[in-house]
Amino acid sequence: MAKRGGFPGAMPGNMNNLMKQAQKMQKQMEQTTKEMEEKEWEAAAGGGAVKVTVSGKKEVTKVSLAPEVVDPDDIEMLEDLIMAATNEALRMMEEESAQALGAITGGLGGFGGGFPF
Repeated sequence: MAKRGGFPGAMPGNMNNLMKQAQKMQKQMEQTTKEMEEKEWEAAAGGGAVKVTVSGKKEVTKVSLAPEVVDPDDIEMLEDLIMAATNEALRMMEEESAQALGAITGGLGGFGGGFPF
């Protein structure tokens, strides 16, 4: 049987199927990315005295402070609470984003790496 062009050992049509799967995966990733950018995550610190909301675009969209946490003599504590709540909200967003995209890519590690070649 004569060999056709393409990759040695590859069945004809496999490349087309691979391209279709890649295009489908790309569309799913674009849709999931858009959905994640529209979501918001809220985290609290200090027993709920400080709440920070972030978007999927990694932007702080809201900061809520309970009046009792605003102490002019202890600005450092307030700064720490805001930082802790912000970091937790961003961590939550990153974790959910990674899980959502990981479900699409099947754990390929993203397009920047993780491939064996």
